Amino acid sequence: MPADLAVIGLGHLGLPLAQAAVTAGIPTLGYQTGPEAGSLTAAELRRMLARGFRPATNPAELGRVRTAVICAPVPRGTGGGPDLTQVETAARTLAARLRPHTTVILESPVPPGTTEGFLRPLLEKASGLRAGRDFHLAYSPSRVDPGNRDFGAANTPKVIGGLTPACTESAATFYGRLTDKVVRARGPREAETVQVLETNYRQVNIALVNEMAVLCHDLGVDLWDVIRCAETKPFGFQAFRPGPGVGGHAVPQDLSGTAGRTLRMVELAQQVNGRMPQYVVQRAATLLNEHGKSARGARVLLLGVTYKPDVADLQGTPAHEIALRLMELGASVSYHDPYVPAWSVLDRPIPRADSLYEAVAGADLTLLLQQHRTYDLQGLSVKAQLLLDTRGATPTGVAHRL
Repeated sequence: MPADLAVIGLGHLGLPLAQAAVTAGIPTLGYQTGPEAGSLTAAELRRMLARGFRPATNPAELGRVRTAVICAPVPRGTGGGPDLTQVETAARTLAARLRPHTTVILESPVPPGTTEGFLRPLLEKASGLRAGRDFHLAYSPSRVDPGNRDFGAANTPKVIGGLTPACTESAATFYGRLTDKVVRARGPREAETVQVLETNYRQVNIALVNEMAVLCHDLGVDLWDVIRCAETKPFGFQAFRPGPGVGGHAVPQDLSGTAGRTLRMVELAQQVNGRMPQYVVQRAATLLNEHGKSARGARVLLLGVTYKPDVADLQGTPAHEIALRLMELGASVSYHDPYVPAWSVLDRPIPRADSLYEAVAGADLTLLLQQHRTYDLQGLSVKAQLLLDTRGATPTGVAHRL
Protein backbone atom coordinates (compact mmCIF):
# COMPACT_ATOMS: atom_id res chain seq x y z
CA MET A 1 0.00 0.00 0.00
CA PRO A 2 1.51 3.39 -0.96
CA ALA A 3 2.11 5.73 1.95
CA ASP A 4 0.20 9.00 2.33
CA LEU A 5 2.60 10.39 4.94
CA ALA A 6 6.36 10.48 5.40
CA VAL A 7 7.68 11.23 8.88
CA ILE A 8 11.30 12.34 8.51
CA GLY A 9 13.12 11.83 11.79
CA LEU A 10 12.08 9.01 14.08
CA GLY A 11 13.11 10.40 17.42
CA HIS A 12 11.03 11.68 20.33
CA LEU A 13 8.96 13.86 17.98
CA GLY A 14 8.60 11.65 14.92
CA LEU A 15 7.66 8.34 16.48
CA PRO A 16 4.61 9.66 18.38
CA LEU A 17 3.43 11.37 15.18
CA ALA A 18 3.87 8.16 13.21
CA GLN A 19 1.99 6.20 15.88
CA ALA A 20 -0.87 8.71 15.84
CA ALA A 21 -1.03 8.61 12.05
CA VAL A 22 -1.25 4.83 11.71
CA THR A 23 -3.79 4.74 14.54
CA ALA A 24 -5.88 7.14 12.44
CA GLY A 25 -5.58 4.80 9.46
CA ILE A 26 -2.99 6.82 7.50
CA PRO A 27 -0.42 4.67 5.63
CA THR A 28 2.89 6.04 6.93
CA LEU A 29 6.54 5.58 6.17
CA GLY A 30 9.28 6.60 8.54
CA TYR A 31 12.64 7.85 7.37
CA GLN A 32 15.54 8.37 9.74
CA THR A 33 18.15 10.96 8.75
CA GLY A 34 20.23 11.29 11.91
CA PRO A 35 21.60 9.20 14.78
CA GLU A 36 18.71 9.88 17.14
CA ALA A 37 15.93 7.31 17.25
CA GLY A 38 13.04 6.93 19.61
CA SER A 39 12.31 3.73 21.44
CA LEU A 40 9.56 1.28 20.63
CA THR A 41 8.78 -1.99 22.29
CA ALA A 42 8.53 -5.01 20.02
CA ALA A 43 4.77 -5.10 20.62
CA GLU A 44 4.37 -1.41 19.70
CA LEU A 45 6.36 -1.91 16.50
CA ARG A 46 4.27 -4.93 15.52
CA ARG A 47 1.07 -2.95 16.04
CA MET A 48 2.39 -0.07 13.93
CA LEU A 49 3.47 -2.39 11.12
CA ALA A 50 0.07 -4.08 11.14
CA ARG A 51 -1.67 -0.70 10.86
CA GLY A 52 0.33 0.57 7.90
CA PHE A 53 3.68 1.81 9.14
CA ARG A 54 6.72 1.08 7.00
CA PRO A 55 10.33 2.02 7.82
CA ALA A 56 12.03 3.39 4.70
CA THR A 57 15.71 3.35 3.83
CA ASN A 58 15.43 4.52 0.22
CA PRO A 59 15.00 8.33 0.08
CA ALA A 60 13.27 7.97 -3.30
CA GLU A 61 10.18 6.86 -1.40
CA LEU A 62 9.84 10.38 0.02
CA GLY A 63 8.72 11.55 -3.40
CA ARG A 64 5.63 9.37 -3.37
CA VAL A 65 3.74 10.84 -0.43
CA ARG A 66 1.14 13.59 -0.14
CA THR A 67 2.43 14.95 3.15
CA ALA A 68 5.96 15.07 4.58
CA VAL A 69 6.57 16.14 8.17
CA ILE A 70 10.12 16.98 9.26
CA CYS A 71 10.64 15.97 12.90
CA ALA A 72 14.43 16.16 13.03
CA PRO A 73 15.89 16.86 16.48
CA VAL A 74 17.35 20.27 17.25
CA PRO A 75 19.99 19.90 19.96
CA ARG A 76 21.82 22.76 21.59
CA GLY A 77 24.83 23.82 19.53
CA THR A 78 28.33 24.64 20.77
CA GLY A 79 27.41 28.31 21.09
CA GLY A 80 24.30 27.54 23.13
CA GLY A 81 21.78 28.14 20.35
CA PRO A 82 19.81 25.55 18.38
CA ASP A 83 21.77 23.34 15.98
CA LEU A 84 19.76 22.99 12.74
CA THR A 85 22.12 20.48 11.11
CA GLN A 86 19.66 17.59 11.17
CA VAL A 87 16.82 19.80 9.95
CA GLU A 88 19.04 20.79 7.03
CA THR A 89 19.89 17.16 6.26
CA ALA A 90 16.21 16.21 6.31
CA ALA A 91 15.30 19.16 4.07
CA ARG A 92 17.97 18.37 1.49
CA THR A 93 16.98 14.71 1.44
CA LEU A 94 13.33 15.60 0.87
CA ALA A 95 13.96 18.46 -1.56
CA ALA A 96 15.69 16.27 -4.14
CA ARG A 97 12.52 14.14 -4.37
CA LEU A 98 9.85 16.78 -3.76
CA ARG A 99 6.87 16.64 -6.10
CA PRO A 100 4.27 19.33 -6.88
CA HIS A 101 1.24 19.54 -4.58
CA THR A 102 3.07 17.94 -1.64
CA THR A 103 2.42 19.42 1.80
CA VAL A 104 5.64 19.92 3.79
CA ILE A 105 5.35 20.62 7.51
CA LEU A 106 8.14 21.35 9.97
CA GLU A 107 7.61 20.23 13.59
CA SER A 108 11.16 20.55 14.93
CA PRO A 109 11.59 23.20 17.67
CA VAL A 110 13.23 26.09 15.81
CA PRO A 111 13.65 29.86 16.23
CA PRO A 112 11.03 32.10 14.58
CA GLY A 113 11.76 32.66 10.92
CA THR A 114 13.32 29.24 10.30
CA THR A 115 10.53 27.86 8.11
CA GLU A 116 10.62 30.85 5.75
CA GLY A 117 14.26 31.88 5.98
CA PHE A 118 16.02 28.52 6.31
CA LEU A 119 13.78 25.65 5.23
CA ARG A 120 12.03 27.30 2.29
CA PRO A 121 15.22 28.19 0.35
CA LEU A 122 16.59 24.68 0.84
CA LEU A 123 13.44 23.08 -0.52
CA GLU A 124 13.01 25.49 -3.42
CA LYS A 125 16.62 25.41 -4.63
CA ALA A 126 16.97 21.64 -4.80
CA SER A 127 13.46 20.92 -6.10
CA GLY A 128 13.01 23.77 -8.54
CA LEU A 129 9.55 24.25 -7.06
CA ARG A 130 8.13 27.33 -5.38
CA ALA A 131 6.62 27.17 -1.91
CA GLY A 132 3.05 28.47 -1.77
CA ARG A 133 2.59 27.94 -5.49
CA ASP A 134 3.88 24.46 -6.37
CA PHE A 135 3.88 22.88 -2.90
CA HIS A 136 2.45 23.75 0.51
CA LEU A 137 4.74 24.74 3.39
CA ALA A 138 3.75 25.15 7.05
CA TYR A 139 4.99 24.95 10.61
CA SER A 140 3.32 23.18 13.53
CA PRO A 141 4.83 23.18 17.03
CA SER A 142 5.15 19.70 18.47
CA ARG A 143 3.24 19.09 21.69
CA VAL A 144 4.56 15.65 22.61
CA ASP A 145 4.46 14.84 26.32
CA PRO A 146 5.95 11.36 26.88
CA GLY A 147 4.18 9.30 29.50
CA ASN A 148 1.14 11.59 29.73
CA ARG A 149 -1.89 9.35 30.17
CA ASP A 150 -4.45 12.16 29.90
CA PHE A 151 -3.39 13.99 26.75
CA GLY A 152 -2.23 12.46 23.48
CA ALA A 153 -2.42 13.29 19.80
CA ALA A 154 -6.20 12.96 19.53
CA ASN A 155 -7.16 15.41 22.28
CA THR A 156 -4.25 17.86 22.09
CA PRO A 157 -5.00 20.79 19.73
CA LYS A 158 -2.53 21.36 16.90
CA VAL A 159 -1.39 24.85 15.93
CA ILE A 160 -0.78 25.41 12.20
CA GLY A 161 0.90 28.33 10.48
CA GLY A 162 1.24 28.15 6.69
CA LEU A 163 3.20 30.25 4.25
CA THR A 164 -0.11 31.12 2.54
CA PRO A 165 -3.75 30.59 3.56
CA ALA A 166 -3.85 27.61 1.19
CA CYS A 167 -0.76 26.16 2.89
CA THR A 168 -2.44 26.54 6.27
CA GLU A 169 -5.59 24.82 5.10
CA SER A 170 -3.69 21.94 3.52
CA ALA A 171 -1.77 21.32 6.74
CA ALA A 172 -4.96 21.74 8.78
CA THR A 173 -6.68 19.11 6.64
CA PHE A 174 -3.88 16.65 7.41
CA TYR A 175 -3.83 17.30 11.17
CA GLY A 176 -7.63 17.23 11.25
CA ARG A 177 -7.32 13.49 10.66
CA LEU A 178 -5.26 13.13 13.86
CA THR A 179 -6.69 15.54 16.39
CA ASP A 180 -10.04 16.88 17.56
CA LYS A 181 -9.02 20.53 17.17
CA VAL A 182 -6.81 22.51 14.80
CA VAL A 183 -5.84 26.11 15.65
CA ARG A 184 -4.78 28.33 12.75
CA ALA A 185 -1.98 30.83 13.37
CA ARG A 186 -1.48 33.86 11.15
CA GLY A 187 1.64 32.37 9.62
CA PRO A 188 4.69 30.19 10.24
CA ARG A 189 6.49 32.81 12.34
CA GLU A 190 3.57 33.00 14.75
CA ALA A 191 3.39 29.20 14.93
CA GLU A 192 7.14 28.96 15.56
CA THR A 193 6.87 31.55 18.31
CA VAL A 194 4.14 29.46 19.96
CA GLN A 195 6.79 26.77 20.40
CA VAL A 196 9.18 29.32 21.93
CA LEU A 197 6.54 30.59 24.35
CA GLU A 198 5.40 27.14 25.45
CA THR A 199 8.94 25.86 26.00
CA ASN A 200 10.06 28.93 27.91
CA TYR A 201 6.87 29.06 29.97
CA ARG A 202 7.85 25.70 31.45
CA GLN A 203 11.44 26.78 32.06
CA VAL A 204 10.57 30.07 33.74
CA ASN A 205 7.90 28.66 36.03
CA ILE A 206 10.06 25.73 37.10
CA ALA A 207 12.87 28.20 37.83
CA LEU A 208 10.53 30.25 40.03
CA VAL A 209 9.46 27.27 42.10
CA ASN A 210 13.07 25.99 42.29
CA GLU A 211 14.11 29.34 43.77
CA MET A 212 11.17 29.10 46.16
CA ALA A 213 12.42 25.65 47.23
CA VAL A 214 15.81 27.09 48.20
CA LEU A 215 14.22 30.06 49.96
CA CYS A 216 11.71 27.95 51.88
CA HIS A 217 14.41 25.54 53.05
CA ASP A 218 16.45 28.47 54.40
CA LEU A 219 13.35 29.88 56.14
CA GLY A 220 12.21 26.53 57.53
CA VAL A 221 8.98 26.73 55.53
CA ASP A 222 7.28 23.65 54.07
CA LEU A 223 7.18 24.53 50.36
CA TRP A 224 4.99 21.56 49.49
CA ASP A 225 2.34 22.79 51.90
CA VAL A 226 2.64 26.25 50.34
CA ILE A 227 2.03 24.80 46.88
CA ARG A 228 -0.87 22.66 48.15
CA CYS A 229 -2.58 25.74 49.49
CA ALA A 230 -1.70 28.05 46.59
CA GLU A 231 -3.13 25.72 43.95
CA THR A 232 -6.60 26.07 45.48
CA LYS A 233 -6.74 29.55 43.96
CA PRO A 234 -9.10 29.17 40.99
CA PHE A 235 -7.56 31.94 38.88
CA GLY A 236 -4.17 33.48 38.14
CA PHE A 237 -2.10 30.54 39.39
CA GLN A 238 -0.87 27.25 37.97
CA ALA A 239 1.07 24.91 40.22
CA PHE A 240 4.60 23.90 39.24
CA ARG A 241 6.80 21.77 41.45
CA PRO A 242 10.54 21.91 42.11
CA GLY A 243 12.98 19.21 41.23
CA PRO A 244 16.68 18.38 40.88
CA GLY A 245 16.93 20.11 37.51
CA VAL A 246 15.19 20.34 34.15
CA GLY A 247 15.72 17.66 31.51
CA GLY A 248 14.10 16.72 28.26
CA HIS A 249 14.59 17.46 24.59
CA ALA A 250 13.14 20.98 24.39
CA VAL A 251 15.97 23.51 24.19
CA PRO A 252 15.06 26.76 26.00
CA GLN A 253 15.25 29.59 23.49
CA ASP A 254 16.38 33.05 24.52
CA LEU A 255 16.33 34.14 20.83
CA SER A 256 19.97 35.21 20.95
CA GLY A 257 20.94 36.08 17.41
CA THR A 258 17.30 36.40 16.33
CA ALA A 259 16.80 40.03 15.32
CA GLY A 260 19.30 40.91 18.04
CA ARG A 261 16.81 39.93 20.74
CA THR A 262 17.47 38.21 24.04
CA LEU A 263 14.87 37.04 26.53
CA ARG A 264 16.51 37.98 29.82
CA MET A 265 13.91 36.10 31.86
CA VAL A 266 14.75 32.87 30.03
CA GLU A 267 18.49 33.40 30.50
CA LEU A 268 17.94 33.80 34.23
CA ALA A 269 15.63 30.77 34.37
CA GLN A 270 18.29 28.64 32.70
CA GLN A 271 20.83 29.79 35.28
CA VAL A 272 18.50 28.95 38.16
CA ASN A 273 17.55 25.54 36.81
CA GLY A 274 21.15 24.80 35.88
CA ARG A 275 22.21 25.27 39.51
CA MET A 276 19.73 22.75 40.92
CA PRO A 277 21.88 19.60 40.52
CA GLN A 278 24.66 21.29 42.50
CA TYR A 279 22.15 22.41 45.14
CA VAL A 280 20.85 18.83 45.49
CA VAL A 281 24.40 17.56 46.02
CA GLN A 282 25.03 20.27 48.64
CA ARG A 283 21.85 19.27 50.47
CA ALA A 284 22.89 15.61 50.29
CA ALA A 285 26.34 16.34 51.72
CA THR A 286 24.87 18.48 54.50
CA LEU A 287 22.35 15.79 55.37
CA LEU A 288 25.10 13.18 55.63
CA ASN A 289 27.18 15.49 57.82
CA GLU A 290 24.23 16.12 60.13
CA HIS A 291 24.02 12.37 60.69
CA GLY A 292 27.73 11.94 61.38
CA LYS A 293 28.78 10.80 57.93
CA SER A 294 31.05 12.26 55.29
CA ALA A 295 30.20 12.42 51.62
CA ARG A 296 33.59 10.83 50.96
CA GLY A 297 33.09 7.10 51.08
CA ALA A 298 29.31 7.38 51.57
CA ARG A 299 27.13 4.90 49.72
CA VAL A 300 24.58 6.95 47.78
CA LEU A 301 21.73 5.35 45.86
CA LEU A 302 19.98 7.35 43.13
CA LEU A 303 16.35 6.37 42.60
CA GLY A 304 15.02 7.16 39.13
CA VAL A 305 17.56 8.62 36.70
CA THR A 306 15.34 9.43 33.69
CA TYR A 307 14.31 13.03 33.07
CA LYS A 308 10.60 12.24 33.33
CA PRO A 309 8.58 9.70 35.34
CA ASP A 310 7.60 6.42 33.68
CA VAL A 311 9.61 6.92 30.50
CA ALA A 312 12.95 5.45 29.47
CA ASP A 313 14.44 8.74 28.30
CA LEU A 314 17.72 10.06 29.72
CA GLN A 315 17.94 13.18 27.54
CA GLY A 316 19.22 16.08 29.63
CA THR A 317 18.54 14.28 32.90
CA PRO A 318 19.90 16.13 35.96
CA ALA A 319 20.81 12.72 37.42
CA HIS A 320 23.94 12.78 35.25
CA GLU A 321 25.44 15.90 36.85
CA ILE A 322 24.30 14.84 40.32
CA ALA A 323 26.06 11.48 40.00
CA LEU A 324 29.20 13.17 38.66
CA ARG A 325 29.36 15.72 41.48
CA LEU A 326 28.78 13.05 44.11
CA MET A 327 31.62 10.95 42.70
CA GLU A 328 33.86 14.03 42.70
CA LEU A 329 33.15 14.30 46.44
CA GLY A 330 34.29 10.70 46.86
CA ALA A 331 30.88 9.07 47.26
CA SER A 332 30.21 5.56 46.06
CA VAL A 333 27.24 6.00 43.71
CA SER A 334 24.78 3.37 42.51
CA TYR A 335 21.34 3.67 40.95
CA HIS A 336 18.02 1.99 40.42
CA ASP A 337 15.59 2.69 37.61
CA PRO A 338 13.08 0.19 36.19
CA TYR A 339 13.42 1.82 32.75
CA VAL A 340 17.24 1.97 32.56
CA PRO A 341 19.01 -1.40 32.52
CA ALA A 342 22.49 0.16 32.20
CA TRP A 343 23.80 3.67 32.80
CA SER A 344 27.16 5.40 32.48
CA VAL A 345 28.49 8.83 33.44
CA LEU A 346 31.45 10.06 31.38
CA ASP A 347 31.89 6.49 30.09
CA ARG A 348 32.09 5.20 33.65
CA PRO A 349 29.46 2.51 34.31
CA ILE A 350 27.33 3.20 37.37
CA PRO A 351 26.44 0.04 39.33
CA ARG A 352 22.74 -0.85 39.10
CA ALA A 353 20.97 -2.13 42.19
CA ASP A 354 19.31 -5.44 41.45
CA SER A 355 17.50 -5.79 44.76
CA LEU A 356 15.85 -2.42 45.38
CA TYR A 357 14.93 -2.79 49.04
CA GLU A 358 18.30 -4.27 49.98
CA ALA A 359 20.06 -1.43 48.16
CA VAL A 360 17.96 1.21 49.92
CA ALA A 361 18.61 -0.39 53.32
CA GLY A 362 22.35 -0.58 52.63
CA ALA A 363 22.79 2.97 51.34
CA ASP A 364 23.94 5.74 53.66
CA LEU A 365 21.74 8.08 51.63
CA THR A 366 19.00 7.45 49.09
CA LEU A 367 18.23 10.28 46.65
CA LEU A 368 14.80 10.15 45.03
CA LEU A 369 15.32 11.92 41.70
CA GLN A 370 12.31 10.56 39.79
CA GLN A 371 9.00 9.26 41.16
CA HIS A 372 8.23 6.32 38.88
CA ARG A 373 4.83 4.79 39.58
CA THR A 374 6.41 1.42 40.35
CA TYR A 375 8.13 2.80 43.47
CA ASP A 376 6.42 2.08 46.79
CA LEU A 377 7.68 5.25 48.42
CA GLN A 378 6.12 4.50 51.81
CA GLY A 379 7.88 1.13 51.93
CA LEU A 380 11.15 2.51 50.63
CA SER A 381 11.16 5.33 53.18
CA VAL A 382 10.86 2.78 55.98
CA LYS A 383 13.89 0.87 54.69
CA ALA A 384 16.10 3.90 54.00
CA GLN A 385 18.68 5.12 56.51
CA LEU A 386 18.38 8.62 55.02
CA LEU A 387 16.07 9.62 52.19
CA LEU A 388 16.24 12.95 50.38
CA ASP A 389 13.13 13.42 48.23
CA THR A 390 13.71 15.96 45.45
CA ARG A 391 10.18 15.56 44.05
CA GLY A 392 7.97 15.92 47.11
CA ALA A 393 6.52 12.50 46.33
CA THR A 394 6.93 10.82 49.71
CA PRO A 395 4.32 11.08 52.46
CA THR A 396 4.75 14.04 54.79
CA GLY A 397 7.20 13.45 57.60
CA VAL A 398 8.83 10.25 56.31
CA ALA A 399 11.71 11.81 54.34
CA HIS A 400 13.77 14.96 53.97
CA ARG A 401 12.37 17.05 51.14
CA LEU A 402 14.08 19.41 48.74
